[in-house]
Amino acid sequence: MASMIQRPAVSRSMWLSFVALVVVVGATAALMVVASRRDVGPDQVDCARAKCVALTFDDGPTPFTDRLLQVLADGDAKATFFLIGNKVARDPGSAKRIADAGMEIGNHTWEHPNMTTIPTEDIASQLSKATDAITAATGRAPTLFRPAGGLSDDVVVAEAGRQGLSQILWDVIPFDWINDSNTAATVYMLKTQIRPGSVVLLHDTYSSTVDLVYQFLPVLRANGYHLVTVSHLLGSRAPGSSYGGRENGLPANDITDIPAVRVPVLSATPSPKPAPNLPITDIPNQNPGGPQ
Repeated sequence: MASMIQRPAVSRSMWLSFVALVVVVGATAALMVVASRRDVGPDQVDCARAKCVALTFDDGPTPFTDRLLQVLADGDAKATFFLIGNKVARDPGSAKRIADAGMEIGNHTWEHPNMTTIPTEDIASQLSKATDAITAATGRAPTLFRPAGGLSDDVVVAEAGRQGLSQILWDVIPFDWINDSNTAATVYMLKTQIRPGSVVLLHDTYSSTVDLVYQFLPVLRANGYHLVTVSHLLGSRAPGSSYGGRENGLPANDITDIPAVRVPVLSATPSPKPAPNLPITDIPNQNPGGPQ
């Protein structure tokens, strides 16, 4: 009679070790999946594969700049600030804090005039004086510029090119300066106009805009958007080139609301009044250059 093969008995300790190994392997795999899905930072994200948007803030620095920087930092967001040269000269510390926070700084002219109506011989100094002020404050010369109100022409763009600057306008204009007391209108514009690759025009001159950004960043994040600088979004721009326009494009309706409980509540502390946007030019008979 053939002998029976004896199989080794599986001890309780061996069985528990096997179960523990399965649990560890499974947990490790789960962590790897979570890590692979975790958002990368705004300086590392590949905007060719991920949804990105560039928020831009004009007309600073202002008394609201530091709070805006904190809101952006808390939201893991980067942005581009187009600063007015004579404001930087008066408050270089604010410009340096913007740069030190990892934000991008662009040239928004020296005095914020309508660049298409000032004497042609003044165009160069409006750009160069602003660049000099930003460079002195931050140690870094800007490579981007935005004319006041987006008002520009071939002469302005050509001079910018000679100074190593590329022109950046926008794709989304939510009219935050008009809707200072009605941020719901600004939010509506943002929700209906933003799409992957948008460059959004906002202003660093209203406390209400900072409030809006504070409450809207979670909405963008929940919709899969990464908040990046213009240069991260668009890549290196050739001097003398121009991007964007002065108008909104077709509605995108790409943003889905999040539950109200996920929108951060504003502090009960009253916000300061909007920072005055005038006078910022000493040029006689000049409007501020804002969208007309």
